[in-house]
Amino acid sequence: MTATQAQQRAAELRQMIETHNRHYYVLNKPVITDFQYDMLLQELAAIEKKFPLLTTGNSPTQRVGSDITKEFVQVAHKYPMLSLSNTYSMEELHEFDNRVRKGLDGEPEYVCELKFDGTAIGLTYLDGRLHQAITRGDGQRGDDVTANVRTISTIPQQLQGNDFPHEFEIRGEIYMPFQAFERLNREREVDGEQPFANPRNAAAGSLKLLDSGEVARRGLNCFLYYLLGDRLPADNHYESLQAAKRWGFAVSEHTCKCNSITAVFDFIRHWEQAREALPYATDGVVIKVNSFAHQRRLGFTAKSPRWATSFKFKAEQALTELLSIDFQVGRTGAITPVANLAPVLLAGTTVKRASLHNADQIASLDIRLHDWVTVEKGGEIIPKVVGVDRSWRAIGSEPFRYITHCPECGAALVRDDGEAKHYCPNDSHCPPQILGKIEHFAGRKAMNITAGEATFELLFRNGLVRNAADLYTLKKEDLAHLDKWGEKSAENLVKSIAASIDTPFEKVLFALGIRYVGETTAKKIATAMRSIDALAQAEREQLLAIDEVGERIADSIIAYFSDESNRALIARLRAAGVQFEAGAQMRLSDTLAGMSFVITGTLSRPREEFKALIEQHGGSTGNTLSAKTTHLLAGDKGGSKLEKAQKRGVKIINEEEFMKLVKRYEL
Repeated sequence: MTATQAQQRAAELRQMIETHNRHYYVLNKPVITDFQYDMLLQELAAIEKKFPLLTTGNSPTQRVGSDITKEFVQVAHKYPMLSLSNTYSMEELHEFDNRVRKGLDGEPEYVCELKFDGTAIGLTYLDGRLHQAITRGDGQRGDDVTANVRTISTIPQQLQGNDFPHEFEIRGEIYMPFQAFERLNREREVDGEQPFANPRNAAAGSLKLLDSGEVARRGLNCFLYYLLGDRLPADNHYESLQAAKRWGFAVSEHTCKCNSITAVFDFIRHWEQAREALPYATDGVVIKVNSFAHQRRLGFTAKSPRWATSFKFKAEQALTELLSIDFQVGRTGAITPVANLAPVLLAGTTVKRASLHNADQIASLDIRLHDWVTVEKGGEIIPKVVGVDRSWRAIGSEPFRYITHCPECGAALVRDDGEAKHYCPNDSHCPPQILGKIEHFAGRKAMNITAGEATFELLFRNGLVRNAADLYTLKKEDLAHLDKWGEKSAENLVKSIAASIDTPFEKVLFALGIRYVGETTAKKIATAMRSIDALAQAEREQLLAIDEVGERIADSIIAYFSDESNRALIARLRAAGVQFEAGAQMRLSDTLAGMSFVITGTLSRPREEFKALIEQHGGSTGNTLSAKTTHLLAGDKGGSKLEKAQKRGVKIINEEEFMKLVKRYEL
């Protein structure tokens, strides 16, 4: 490779890695496997080693991927929160051991820990009480997620005993157990939301929710694995962890001291198989030098400690024949291709189907019918096709042609610019979309009608329900003839439907299933527009002025109300008594009318409670300072938003002053 070629390839790799960093850390929607990402990073590192002049301080090889988001206050880490180097090779682990022994002029003692597949967190304790919780961020600064972390039951608010330091930090991994992950995805599918790909994404996404109550419901858990600070309880890592366990922290019972690299290898070999029985995801083993004095002597690189590394398990894969490809149609019309496979044993289960994501993936892998494909589970619950063994390909095999028409209704598919998926535009007459909309309308976060998917499918199949409005015409006698339905079941469903007419407007708006209008956006729109009639008549500029409404959402809303069938549906729902105006349950007073608040810093209660109070008293809220912002509600450690507000002359008030504004109303 010439210097010019190296420069060009390094630029390509950096751009690819930055894109994948954003998908992984910020969007929580990785599009390649960890192994594929690590290979890109290793290729870039190899180029920079061979051509040192190409190395820059901003290179992904020199810094930590960032999970910082604008919705949270950023706080500087007292101790940099670096990432670990990693390897998939026993030979490279031997090289790590050789470097450590050379740096210490002796034999080290190691501690082996399972590498939990979640999201890193740093917890600071003052006098035994949880003070602050910060995400990794970019390694130097992270997001303050203290309010959300307080909802995780395994993270102690007050420590046990009295031998802990006055101030210290303990780091760990917030994760989502398989059971909680599967429950969450079932709920998301019922609500018409995209399921999470794996528990790591679910944990990272849950930790960054703005509603602490919803975080508490997600079932997050946490293992702690490293202490920092002065006057720690021991001079080594292992004994410090045992002390942390006594104080009430959840420390993995599988942590093990190893006196040699051979013992480390034994630990790795054991857990490559044994991890399948664990109730949470692990993707490797972390190896740390035990002695703190040895750790200080070995030091750090710009990106990672020299005294620790991680051995990552290769994703579990199997080779099998691709028999056919089905195409599923979702509630929004999104088309998802699914591979039907010759049954193959993978990670202890028999796999017959796997995700193919979209047309681009099929084309990039050049997947063809009856190819032998590599199926991977890794951290994914749902298997996916990640490669093709072309040596098995039959002579005369032809490239796969992606469908051009909906497999359910025959409508010509469309694909918008910037979208990965094809869509069926026939949302009013395509059966899976109709059924999906009914299920979404009745979902827990929408109208909360207590019935499962099987019930709505039965009603749809028997011609009793063709849209959401038909639910309100159902009578007990209509249900009596259905298979396995008794009088009590019919009565309960009819009662639940009748009770749903009291659902507040913001949830009704979400229930309508307008494309791109999620739960949070629906609330913002309902607060701003106050009624369905005002929303239906709103100009594009009015919609764009609403917080969190961009061009795509505004255009989707206009298109929705331009459709006569949607207007007819709303008319029928209104006649049934469904709430299409913001009622008293949303507005307590007009005390804060005309005021727009941004909240920053740490307050006595979760931010969502203050946002709800502002909206109940006629005010509005935003996540970033803008020309519309009239007040900044500032708690402790206000950060950059406080500085910007001071420069712009925005009125800054504290929690006590805010409560005086609200007058006699209390949280």
